[in-house]
Amino acid sequence: MSRPVFSFRPNMEYPEHQKAWEILKNVPEGQKSLFLVQAILQKDQAQSLEKMIRKAVREELDGVRLEKATVSAGTEGGEQEIPGRMLDFLLQIE
Repeated sequence: MSRPVFSFRPNMEYPEHQKAWEILKNVPEGQKSLFLVQAILQKDQAQSLEKMIRKAVREELDGVRLEKATVSAGTEGGEQEIPGRMLDFLLQIE
C-alpha cells in the first residue's frame, strides 16, 4: 500500500497561515508528520469534547425556564438582577 502525500502551501496573506507556518517551521525535521498528526487528532478531540459538553449543558437546561431573577449580592440585604447579557448567553446555549 502506498503512502498518501499531503502538501502544505500556506497563503502568507492570511495571518492564521503565517502563524501556522512559523510554528511548523520550528518543528525539527523528521518530526513534522508526527506534529501534524497530533495537531489534527487534538483538534478532533477538542471538537468531540465541546459537543459532549454542549449536549450535557442542554440536557441540564432542558425544562428549565430562564427568567429575570434577583439573587443575593452578598451584601447587607442587597439584591441584584441577573445581567441581561448573562441570561442571553444561557439562552443561546439551549
